[in-house]
Amino acid sequence: MKQEFYEKLCEILREEGQVLLDEPLKKHTTFRIGGPAKYFCLPGTWEELAAVIRVCREFEESYYILGNGSNILASDQGYSGVVIQIFQNRNEIRIEGTRLYADAGALLVKASHLAAREGLTGLEFASGIPGTIGGALVMNAGAYGGEMKDVVREALVLTEDGEQLRLSGEQLELGYRTSSIARQRQIVLEAVLELKQGDKTSIEARMKELKEARTEKQPLEYPSAGSTFKRPEGHFAGKLIMDAGLRGFRVGDAQVAEKHCGFLINRGDAAAEDVLALVSHVQKEVRNQFGVELELEVKLLGF
Repeated sequence: MKQEFYEKLCEILREEGQVLLDEPLKKHTTFRIGGPAKYFCLPGTWEELAAVIRVCREFEESYYILGNGSNILASDQGYSGVVIQIFQNRNEIRIEGTRLYADAGALLVKASHLAAREGLTGLEFASGIPGTIGGALVMNAGAYGGEMKDVVREALVLTEDGEQLRLSGEQLELGYRTSSIARQRQIVLEAVLELKQGDKTSIEARMKELKEARTEKQPLEYPSAGSTFKRPEGHFAGKLIMDAGLRGFRVGDAQVAEKHCGFLINRGDAAAEDVLALVSHVQKEVRNQFGVELELEVKLLGF
């Protein structure tokens, strides 16, 4: 441990528990997999976040911004740099008229339910996505025919140089599981979503319908990182994996979910290496049988 670097972090993050050493990442990812992060920081303000990043750059320490950990596979060896989690301390949401204002750490599920209570439509698709607003913008999260680019009006981001920029929805260049935010290594701080006035009963009914569909079709009873692979053009990843005869195939405690083959699940004590071996096997079989390359949607941390 670099003592001077650690002391600098503690000067910025003064509250007890804001700087943790060797924090297990399995505690902070929905896959429940991952070794220790050398430094684990929980800034309470955007100024603290910017200061932590400045110190990381000064000491040439790598850093990773973590939300709810819902689209992450962390290495069994952990992460040798600084994991900065904004999910716990920066998660406020408010509604003014038809606009929803949210911190990057706010959960999509919470935002969608608040919108529904206010009779605002447009965010129903996100009612079962376990990520944060910030992560959702980075990858243009979507489900059941909706995606973030349909509702985002603007976002406040932090650049690598520590400058805050307010970008319009168009400037975010949201595409299928991509954005300018990801390409330019920016960090989402806040977002403004533009929703529409709707019928509260109809909105809640739609959300209930989507919840029932998820419960029926997705392996929610097991830890996972959500959909493991991106949708190949002209195909569905889950169907290709099922047609390849891989339903229920497992490596250790990592398994292709029987309920939905697009999900790889942790049946109890899966290691990251088990998951990667399973990913490789699935990709190979789908490639050999159908000539289709499956690309990971899940982000890798610490590899």
